[in-house]
Amino acid sequence: MQNLKLSIDYNKYNDIGELSSRDQELVVEARKAANDAYAPYSNFYVGAAVLLENGVIVRGSNQENAAYPAGLCAERVAVFAAGAQHPGIKIISIAITAHPKDSVAPSVAISPCGDCRQVMAEYEHRYEHTIRLIMESGEGSFIMTDSAASLLPFIFSGKALR
Repeated sequence: MQNLKLSIDYNKYNDIGELSSRDQELVVEARKAANDAYAPYSNFYVGAAVLLENGVIVRGSNQENAAYPAGLCAERVAVFAAGAQHPGIKIISIAITAHPKDSVAPSVAISPCGDCRQVMAEYEHRYEHTIRLIMESGEGSFIMTDSAASLLPFIFSGKALR
């Protein structure tokens, strides 16, 4: 038996002012997207903003459904919209934020669910390019990773299907 260890590198920013102006813009767009979420069941408003290689920003928000599995997370809404509306254009970064109902302040840490991580990792594979994630972690701080795949160890990929 071998005892092995996994770890990831990430950066923490204590204030939005520590982010680059482009990253700040992406966070603002994610916040706008969260305000547009359809979340009557969870009352948890999530927004994502995708920065494409050509400078275009595509927003997505969570879209709930009374039949819970039929809803879709903000990250996948944004990524799939970018893929459909701008085919062949690489995703550079994704900013993600969330807030509870009756609050516009992101007050909770947000990290993509497993399905969203899998989709983002697929887009990294598809375009042979990493996607930087900027996750608002509550109280004005941010966590940034250089790759979506870093959040999904032992990823399932197309290699397994060959």
